Amino acid sequence: MGRQPLTTDIRNQLILLGTGTSVGVPVLGCGCDVCRGGHPRNQRTRCAVAVGLPAGNLLIDTPPDLRFQLLREGIGLVHSVLMTHEHADHIFGLDDLRLFPFYLGHPVPVYCEPIVEQRIRRSFDYAFQEDPQTHAGAVPQLELRALGTDPLEILGSRVLPIRLNHGPRFQVLGFRLGDVAYCTDTNDIPPESMARLQALDVLILDALRPRPHVTHFGLDEAIAVAEQLRPRRTYFTHVSHELDYERTNALLPAGMELAYDGLRIPLRGM
Repeated sequence: MGRQPLTTDIRNQLILLGTGTSVGVPVLGCGCDVCRGGHPRNQRTRCAVAVGLPAGNLLIDTPPDLRFQLLREGIGLVHSVLMTHEHADHIFGLDDLRLFPFYLGHPVPVYCEPIVEQRIRRSFDYAFQEDPQTHAGAVPQLELRALGTDPLEILGSRVLPIRLNHGPRFQVLGFRLGDVAYCTDTNDIPPESMARLQALDVLILDALRPRPHVTHFGLDEAIAVAEQLRPRRTYFTHVSHELDYERTNALLPAGMELAYDGLRIPLRGM
């Protein structure tokens, strides 16, 4: 049996660990009002989600800010990881998983598509070398597991992958857990995926900036998707410094708002 970690109980909650674009907010070198204003909900780290499931804590993506995010929320243990896609702002915190095998007593399961596995194996090649390690915990101990669009059982709950298009060159996965769906890094949702997003309580959806982008929904496009799906509540994520939290929320339709780091959403229908 592994060691017992100090960790907050997050069962039946989905926590938005980060809600910012790939460069985060504030943006390095930027003097705009959002970056310099200091509003706490304009402080956006790179996108990730923690989900408290019946048999443990599920992490969606491992951004470069992961260590800070987990410490901020008091989450001292991750049991499994889902990957949306292979981009740096979603995987380059993977080394922060190194401590969890001490608690779990086994490698951390990481569910990902083949293209994501290829990127992980290239970027973190030291984690997969056959040479003996100098000491326990020197490298992350990972068990890479194949992921597709079929439903799967993770930590006692059913997870439904949602195929999304991330511009003309990339495909990513969103995920539905009960009546909550998480769809970051997309600007096109295929019809078969829209069908998987019906009757939601909460939709968390990409909305990068006011105008369209080649790989992300602009705000008006994201609003149109939310109006078509009609969840009870919509939160917009992967948000840049072009969207101020207070000013944007004042203009959004009822039932829609910008997400923010640390937002906790109750899980229902699991």
